[in-house]
Amino acid sequence: MGKNKNEMSFLGHLEELRWHLIRSFVAIVIIASVIFVFITPIYDHFLVVHLDGEFVTYKFFCDAFQLFGVESDFCTLNFDDKLVNLSVTGQFTMAIWTSLILGLILAFPYILYEAWKFIAPGLSPKERKRSRWFIFLASLLFLFGLLFSYYVIMPMSSYFFYNFSVTETIKNTITVQSHISLLTNTLLGISLVFELPLIIYFLAKLGLITPAFLRKYRKHAIVVVLILSAIITPPDVASQIVVAIPIMMLYQVGIVIAKRVEKNYKKKFKHG
Repeated sequence: MGKNKNEMSFLGHLEELRWHLIRSFVAIVIIASVIFVFITPIYDHFLVVHLDGEFVTYKFFCDAFQLFGVESDFCTLNFDDKLVNLSVTGQFTMAIWTSLILGLILAFPYILYEAWKFIAPGLSPKERKRSRWFIFLASLLFLFGLLFSYYVIMPMSSYFFYNFSVTETIKNTITVQSHISLLTNTLLGISLVFELPLIIYFLAKLGLITPAFLRKYRKHAIVVVLILSAIITPPDVASQIVVAIPIMMLYQVGIVIAKRVEKNYKKKFKHG
């Protein structure tokens, strides 16, 4: 009887998880459907604007270089050719895929809420009250990552890749699918990287890492971050540094968080 009860309890948790996943998926689909209806203005005003030399980031870099009396290509950017589509169904399938990715991004806070609702029943009232900040903070970090990737990383990537040429005899013919893939991978990748402090917090809570461990391997982390920066940005030093600095700042914040978790644990153990 006891075994069957435990088995039913486990199956009950699986059923509950299934409904949380279903609700999250439905939220993504609903948002994606709305995006699909307005896909043309979304493309025109948000997704291909990095190919406009007047984009706000290019103008900022231009003004910044001029302030120091330095000439810059950012002041004379010219993306010559339009993006092309090489498949009969290419634009339609791309519109669907883009809608789903953007739906996932915009539904992220709700997905976090569903995750919290699944975990919350297993927490004590005190832990449940403290964990409510998780949704807000995770969403805020995700938003910062989204803005950073959209206004810094993507313009720099577009500037580099669209102007890079091995030789003048080779002409770039860039598909819209490759551009959107670069954009969505950048948005999702950087935004998830910005969740680093929360990841460190939960690993510290589980006792898998300590502040001493993070400090000991800080130099190794710098190397990993630089490699990661080289993967997700154009292969030039300036771009890698621009990405590496905020990630290392997040890593340092993670050390402070891990130290606080360790301090609270020792205090609780001492009084327990």
